[in-house]
Amino acid sequence: MAHTPTPLQPLRRLHAERGGPLIWLKRDDMTGSILSGNKVRKLEFIAAKAKSSGFTALITCGGIQSNHCRATAFVAAQLGLKCHLILRGEPKVEAMTEGNLLLDRLSGCSISFHSAAEYNVHLPDFFAAAESRLQDQGFPALKIPTGGSNADGIWGYIAASEELCGDFRHHDIQPRSLVVATGSGGTQAGLIAGMSHFDPQLSVYGVNVCDDAAYFHHKIQKDFDDWYSQYPFQTKPLDCSNVLTEKINIIEGYVGDGYGLVSNDVLKIIQKLSRLEGVVFDPVYTGKAFYALLAEIDKGRFKDERDLVFVHTGGLFGLFPYSGQLAATA
Repeated sequence: MAHTPTPLQPLRRLHAERGGPLIWLKRDDMTGSILSGNKVRKLEFIAAKAKSSGFTALITCGGIQSNHCRATAFVAAQLGLKCHLILRGEPKVEAMTEGNLLLDRLSGCSISFHSAAEYNVHLPDFFAAAESRLQDQGFPALKIPTGGSNADGIWGYIAASEELCGDFRHHDIQPRSLVVATGSGGTQAGLIAGMSHFDPQLSVYGVNVCDDAAYFHHKIQKDFDDWYSQYPFQTKPLDCSNVLTEKINIIEGYVGDGYGLVSNDVLKIIQKLSRLEGVVFDPVYTGKAFYALLAEIDKGRFKDERDLVFVHTGGLFGLFPYSGQLAATA
């Protein structure tokens, strides 16, 4: 369902202006139109699991402007499956026609909205209620966690790792570091597992856009544990508690005021890259992570690197609710 392979694009004008390592952008914002972004790579495997296991509905969760929820809704629509979204937050009237939420509604999925306090405490109950309702209607449902980050979703970025190694050969580069925004941990988990197999010398760094490093060390390790238990034969070469755990690298300190809250400095980076390279980042994930990458380069973290990879995980539709802030910083 993803349009792959996606391009690996050098940011040469940015490099000419700043110096330092040449940043190569893995354009996973180009995996499709409505299904654009990193989520569809994971959902390919998750949806295959649903179809092969006899599920006829999908249930997932996230924030009101969740890229994953939008992608899940349209994967379900394309496959003829029912879909229910459990969304965190109570939208204002104008938000009903903005960005990802507008697309969710166009997909025909059912949606329930819950305050952040309710969501944080009762999310398992909301999943159970939706599952029961769909089952009563004759649609057994597969429950998908936030971001599609689970044992099945990991395979999406293992496959992407193999694709990236092909990109490196094509461009005759040997990057030693890759940076990606991490919000639910699954994309980073897949990249760590994939690169441990296809290019063990490359280090994967996740810039957390929520929570902290301790949370993501625990979450990614849990995903690995689930992956090992569900796929013991396929994961056997990496089935060692230390092999992947030691490769969980989190760059923290850039969450700012919180998840989904964006500073003017991040918005200025988004505007700069739009004008300098014709590349658009979103404020929640890629904009914040790319801002962190440039700050870390300035601090000397990647001073010995010649080529450096940043994975553009998409999120364009999530840009629209920030139009007022962007206009104010233009």
